[in-house]
Amino acid sequence: MARSDEAENFFAAVYQAVREIPYGKVTSYGHIARLIGRPECPRQVGTCLKHLPGVTSDPSVLYHSGTVPWQRVINSRGVISPRGVPSGASQQAAALRREAVEVEESNAGELTVDFGIYGWFPDVLPSETDDG
Repeated sequence: MARSDEAENFFAAVYQAVREIPYGKVTSYGHIARLIGRPECPRQVGTCLKHLPGVTSDPSVLYHSGTVPWQRVINSRGVISPRGVPSGASQQAAALRREAVEVEESNAGELTVDFGIYGWFPDVLPSETDDG
């Protein structure tokens, strides 16, 4: 099913914002929602990332897992959310570890990242500043 123009614009805004997260840093779904002017939509940010296409060599596909660092977005508690498949959280943790982000396992078995060390929470996207 094709996306509406509004949905397509939302997906593109999310993907573009996620592309601005620096290597070795993480942020939350809610923060991405705030940065794109839709603070009421953190779950929809997660949905966009869940539906991010895999790596492709098709030049017509601008946003895919090779161009959008989806692994850098976690929940507001610093926990890696399952991505709909049993190994989703561990795959995300492995991708973050490749960026030298320390991922710990909590007593509850959740994979967590310390926002105090690795968090990225600018007031605006770098591309929207005079320096960006």
